[in-house]
Amino acid sequence: MTVNGVDVSAYQPTYATKGLDFVFVKATEGHTWTSPVQGKQVTAARDAGTVVGFYHFLWPGDIGAQAAHFVGQCASRPGDILACDWETTSDGTAASCAEKDAFLAEVKRLRPGLRTVLYCNTDFWHHRDTTSHCGDGLWIADVTTAGHPRVTHPWTFHQYSSAGGIDRDVADFADRAALRAWAAEPPTGATP
Repeated sequence: MTVNGVDVSAYQPTYATKGLDFVFVKATEGHTWTSPVQGKQVTAARDAGTVVGFYHFLWPGDIGAQAAHFVGQCASRPGDILACDWETTSDGTAASCAEKDAFLAEVKRLRPGLRTVLYCNTDFWHHRDTTSHCGDGLWIADVTTAGHPRVTHPWTFHQYSSAGGIDRDVADFADRAALRAWAAEPPTGATP
C-alpha cells in the first residue's frame, strides 16, 4: 500500500506535503468553532496535488446545526471528502451512535455529490457503534502496522501513527489516481 496521507488540525498550522497523496484538514468543531488555519492548510494540500478531505469534530447535541456549520465553513469542492470525527470531547462527553449516524446523513443531504466517511478509534468502533454506519467509508484510528487496523469491517483510511507530532494515515487504494477517482465519483444516489 503506497497511498499515504496525514490529517492536520490547528495544532499543525504548517506541514510537509512531500510524498503525500491525501490530506484531511480539520475545518470545524461543535456548533461554532472554525479552524483559523484551514485555508492555509488546504492551499498547501491543493498546491501539492493531493486529494483533500475536511473533518468536523462532533459534539453531542444539535446535529443539524453542526452539519450546517461544517459544510458552510469548509471550502469543499467536487472530489473532496467530508469526514465526521467521532471521539471523546474535551469535556469527557461523546456524541451517541444515533447522533453520529444523523450527522453523516445530514452532511450527505447537504452535500450529496461528495463522499462522506466516519473517523473513530477502535474503542468507539467496537464498543460504542451499534449500526456500522460510516457513510461511504470507515477511517479507523488504530496504532499498529500501517494498513492493518484491528477491525473486521472494510476500511477506507487507516490512521496508524502520530509520530513526529502529526497523524499519519494510509488509504486502501492501489494508488493516488484510484483514490482520486473514488473521491470524484458521485456516491450512489447522488446527482453529479
